[in-house]
Formats: sequence, C-alpha cells, structure tokens
Amino acid sequence: MQPVVPFVGLTGGMGAGKSTALAALEELGARVLSTDAVVHELYADERVRDAVVERWGSTVAPDGIVDRSAVAAKAFAGGTRDGAWLEGLLWPLVGARMAAWMEHVRALRPQPRAAVVEVPLLFEAGMERGFDATIAVIAAEDTRRQRAASRGHALAEERAARQLSQAEKAARATFVVRNDGTQADLRRELAAVLAKLSG
Repeated sequence: MQPVVPFVGLTGGMGAGKSTALAALEELGARVLSTDAVVHELYADERVRDAVVERWGSTVAPDGIVDRSAVAAKAFAGGTRDGAWLEGLLWPLVGARMAAWMEHVRALRPQPRAAVVEVPLLFEAGMERGFDATIAVIAAEDTRRQRAASRGHALAEERAARQLSQAEKAARATFVVRNDGTQADLRRELAAVLAKLSG
C-alpha cells in the first residue's frame, strides 16, 4: 500500500522568504503550489473580473485586466467588509483548486515526499485544519524589512492586511524554519522537516 503524501501548509510574514522556501522544497522532492499564483490565475477568469468591477468599478480592471494592487487597495482601505467580501469571492475558488491539485498529487507514481501549499494567510483564514502539518518561515525584522522594501512593499502593509505577527504564526505552526542565513542553511532546515514528515 502506498504511503499517504503529507499535505503541508507553508506560511510566513512578508519578506520572510516563503517563495524561496517553496522553491527549495520543490528541489528537495516535494510537489508545491502557491495560492498567490492561483489567485493571479483567478483574476484572469471573466467571472472574477466582472465581480470585482461590479463592486469597485472599472478602475480595478483597466483595459479589462484586473490590477491586483488596485483591488488590494480597495479591499483593505474599505474596512473589514470589503476585505471579507473579496476573501468570500476568492477563497472557495482557491480551496477548490487546492483540492483538485491534491487529488492529482495523490495519483502520482512514484509519490512525492510531500505536497506543500504556500498560503500567506494560512492561520488568519483558519485553513490550518485542512493540512497534516504546517511550516512557518520566519526571519529577523531587519532582513524582512529589506526584502519587502526591495519589492516595493513596507512591513506596515502586512498589518494593514490583518496578518498575524511572526511570533503568532510560529506559535501555531507544526514546524518553524528560520531564513536569516544562506540558501544552503534554509535548504538544510527544510530537508530536516521533510525527513520528519516522511519518517
């Protein structure tokens, strides 16, 4: 009988290095999915585009293409009601994509070491119960600030997006991985996590 592939949620604060960790996990033999990438695809769906335009007007989709930053500004500037509306629109669709992806992964032969989904708002959205284990990627505040700034973000945006603190994410996670050192250090930590998951 084939072992069950561990289903793992990966999260972390802005600038902690979630995407870097996800890429490293893929190199280490896991199958990976980014919910940010899924949301990006969903914004190309006519029904999603039409829904956000109906709510906030054509400025959020100039030339018929959804501007994610404009949508985020509307969703989080308008108080909790707009943010909750957007999550209510997107999260069921994201969940359906995740479920379909997981079915595909479970059918793979040979099976991967784990199936890892990057979910920035994993705990905030109450999604941790859907996973066998969770990993929180953390980094020093200065490091996170520099990484976020290099992408044109500020850590203040994290609070505006109603994210939990790093400490809260770490306290809730099954595994905590530090990403302050080299990529080799990160890879070593993640390899140890995979060994525990498949052990």
